[in-house]
Amino acid sequence: MFKILVEKQSGKSLKILRTDGGGEFTSGEFENFCRDNGIIHEITTPYTPQHNGIAERRNKTIMNMVRSMIKAQIFH
Repeated sequence: MFKILVEKQSGKSLKILRTDGGGEFTSGEFENFCRDNGIIHEITTPYTPQHNGIAERRNKTIMNMVRSMIKAQIFH
């Protein structure tokens, strides 16, 4: 659902997803989802804050988009 909503709002398809090594991103179910949807899942190297900063910034951007979408739905 989230993937479809973001792609529809941005007009672009999700091709690469870079994440840190958090447990929510390393499950078999998540890996299957990425593979089934043609998404390349990149996991940053552990203990390299330079790489994790990229993932964290992108996660923040996505969360800001989600909050905006939720607010837009509430007021319509």
